[in-house]
Amino acid sequence: MQVEEMEEEEEEADEEMEEQWKKKPNPGNEPCFKVIVTNENGLQASSPNSIFLIDHAWTYRVEHAHQQLLHVPGLLHRMANLMGIDFHGEIPDEGSIEQVLQEMWKYNQTYQLSQGTAEEKVPVWYIMDEFGSRIQHSDQPSFATAPLFYMPQQIAYTLLWPLRDLETGDEVTRDYAHGETDRLIRKCVLLPWVPTEVLDINCFTPEPSDEHYQAILTENKEKLPIAIKPSVYAEDKVFKVFTDVQQVLNNLTHPRFVFTDNEGEADILYNFSHFKDYRKLSEERPQVMLNQFPCENLLTVKDCLASVSRRAGGPDGPRWLPRTFNLQTELPQFISYFQQRERRGEDNHWICKPWNLARSLDTHITNSLNNIIRHRESSPKVVCKYIENPVLFHREDVGMVKFDIRYVVLLRSIKPLKLYVYDVFWLRFSNRAFSLDDLHDYEKHFTVMNYAPGVILKQVHCEEFIPLFEKQYPEYPWTTVQADIFKAFAELFQVASAKPAPLGICDYPSSRAIYAIDLMLKWDTSRDGKRIMQPQILEVNFNPDCDRACKYHPTFFNDVFSTLFLDELDNCCVTCIV
Repeated sequence: MQVEEMEEEEEEADEEMEEQWKKKPNPGNEPCFKVIVTNENGLQASSPNSIFLIDHAWTYRVEHAHQQLLHVPGLLHRMANLMGIDFHGEIPDEGSIEQVLQEMWKYNQTYQLSQGTAEEKVPVWYIMDEFGSRIQHSDQPSFATAPLFYMPQQIAYTLLWPLRDLETGDEVTRDYAHGETDRLIRKCVLLPWVPTEVLDINCFTPEPSDEHYQAILTENKEKLPIAIKPSVYAEDKVFKVFTDVQQVLNNLTHPRFVFTDNEGEADILYNFSHFKDYRKLSEERPQVMLNQFPCENLLTVKDCLASVSRRAGGPDGPRWLPRTFNLQTELPQFISYFQQRERRGEDNHWICKPWNLARSLDTHITNSLNNIIRHRESSPKVVCKYIENPVLFHREDVGMVKFDIRYVVLLRSIKPLKLYVYDVFWLRFSNRAFSLDDLHDYEKHFTVMNYAPGVILKQVHCEEFIPLFEKQYPEYPWTTVQADIFKAFAELFQVASAKPAPLGICDYPSSRAIYAIDLMLKWDTSRDGKRIMQPQILEVNFNPDCDRACKYHPTFFNDVFSTLFLDELDNCCVTCIV
């Protein structure tokens, strides 16, 4: 039913109403609707007939929303109507699409499929039809809703059922912050519908408690090793390697390593998946080396990477890490920080990433606070400050594009800390000239092109890249830039190994590991006012895809194994950084 706002009798109330009105997200005379019970006998909560199906008007994945509004006949019209946006044109225009993309976060609901490929598990968003979308919020809701995926039709509906008996004329409401009991978090979660300034909160994000890290260890089902002495091996020993990593099987040709199919007789376990029971291994076969460290997820999972990195100092964390918030545990701090930046007129573009999906899946760039708050409902996410002033690279065919750099680092031991970096690095480029708009344009804002079908993958070898880069930025010799990058890597591993497990990476003498670190460069100002290129560490990857490495550098795995398992660095393309 449509609700008409009544004319106010009293003058005093008028001014207050007007103030409230101005604060509304889009003041105007948009119609206000609510849903009421019309059955003259009311509804009985216990009646088997008191359950209803609501249709979904639009189901989509966020990265396709813009395209669909542009191309699906009638979609923009219907959404604009449902959201009270003026759109009378025949042809979709960018302005109206943009408005729907902003407003839809007040109407969006989400679910994800629990099986299928990584791509199929990316959260799905949907907007209920004109009836469902007009059910208003209440802290004491009269109804509950839940999505239902009906397998025979492969269609999702929303179920609606009463929580108590209702009389005719009673309003149907639901709790938009269902399941949240904490008052502050409820206030934050309801911000898209009830705008408020949550500024009385310190946006400093303290180090999580020891229990937090203990809980992560338990959840990962990792069992920490007992203390062991480092093993000593004969000078000429030939090591038996058990591995399921195809790239190692195809490329490791060093004479001091042979493959075995028998895990029980192996000297080195080089596993593709995460090893869990270090305890048993340390008790029964302490001399067996393996390609992972206990608790290394403190680096490889994005929310842990941020909390561990912050140990390197500064209220905003180290300069080499974009400001990051965990949306599950640091939502109020994030909102406070966002609103403070907004008040100061600072750039507020953010990138929302799932904790543990690779390849930029379910990753979104936005400057809409509502969008970020609602993304918290789909899957666990961190939100990082989007680099609004990246160092760009000139591509003749395109112009100035974003690029990122991947280094492979080799962790030989924790105590003492020994860290090496492979001398060849890899580059990835965007396919369109960079600007802070068209945030849905993947090829402008992302550099991961090797998984998108039909998309060009621009490759430049690092030996070609360095002279091109120095020609474009003559005041920034690559050796200096790279020294800053290595300094950031060293600091990251120092703070990640400074505390005992599970608060830091575990010092297990038989562990070795290889990680890929992805980073970008951004323009920053040094303490003495100079313009500098500041490395920004984006993520640390466990067991990275070394396909390109092996293709262009056939000795890659020989060098890696020599460095990690033999401590022989002569003739290896590696540099010691700690």
